[in-house]
Amino acid sequence: MTHPEPTIHAGRTENLNVSGFTPLITPRALKARHPLTPQAEATVLAGRRAAQDILHGRDDRLLVVVGPCSIHDHEQALDYARRLAGLRERVNDRLEVHMRVYVDKPRTTVGWRGYLLDPDMNGANDINKGLELTRKLMVQVSELGLPVATELLDPFAPQYVFDAVAWACLGARTTESQTHRVMSSAVSAPMGFKNGTGGGIKLAVDAIVAARASHAFFTIDDDGQACIVHTLGNPDGHVILRGGRGGPNYAPQFVKEAAGLMTAAGLPPAVMVDCSHANSGSDHTRQSLVWRDVLHQRAAGQDAVRGLMIESNLRPGKQGIPSDLSTLVPGLSVTDACVGWDETEALLLEAHAALGRERVTG
Repeated sequence: MTHPEPTIHAGRTENLNVSGFTPLITPRALKARHPLTPQAEATVLAGRRAAQDILHGRDDRLLVVVGPCSIHDHEQALDYARRLAGLRERVNDRLEVHMRVYVDKPRTTVGWRGYLLDPDMNGANDINKGLELTRKLMVQVSELGLPVATELLDPFAPQYVFDAVAWACLGARTTESQTHRVMSSAVSAPMGFKNGTGGGIKLAVDAIVAARASHAFFTIDDDGQACIVHTLGNPDGHVILRGGRGGPNYAPQFVKEAAGLMTAAGLPPAVMVDCSHANSGSDHTRQSLVWRDVLHQRAAGQDAVRGLMIESNLRPGKQGIPSDLSTLVPGLSVTDACVGWDETEALLLEAHAALGRERVTG
């Protein structure tokens, strides 16, 4: 796929800090190149229905969102997906497993912004290529029978790839963003809303309330035409506890607080716990401690716990992005540190066994 060179439109009062404009492929053209196959579509629809039923209390399984902090290599992502698809089949009677396919990374200051925006990891920001590779990967993962989970960040990205997404979320930096709350009201998949970086849970609840309402906002249609979209609202929002500057917030009192705030707002009390980020102190070796604590809460009768999230990759830990990309260690995260595959498998099997005991004693 060839891409046109950037053009420059300079003026005396506009585009003074712009070096050029590159035409973007249209959503319709990209979908034609990588269509959602019938098998992939069936996976998306089934994954969405399962997540909805769990979040609304119609299904007593646990929703598990697991996978790399960020995707940076296509074949390694597919290797991980094939393993996870097999594991999903083993635990599916008690766990609804979705794979993290996170391609757009928020940054506090600067840094690599993800597979969608810079797929070559060299600062070229070949977004056309990133869109194509992202869509191709999401369709391939879905064809394995494995639902795709991702983060909503770029305002135009949903038109290109969200027909292949079964579950999505807003991160801690965007949950408070009015633009992203309004965008969430248009998403066809269930949406999780993380508490803010400061740890405040109410702003996540406020975001869910906002996203349930109807809105209008600017975007593009499938032909790339700028348009106003009018939304009906997303009824499947839920809180994700990820900790904050004050420390972790996965303990029973925080889960109870989140459930209480949701109930007070007229929402189903549906809480997912992110085992990474501030809940683990950004130490991947502590994710298992959070995982087990939350499973214990669930076994003790806290049915507001509807989901768990864990950052996992083929290898444990993380690495920096070197100038010589050929030296990258395969299967090792280039963003947050992740647990490795062996531990991932053990944790999911452990959860499967724990939920089995819960059903026997419940």
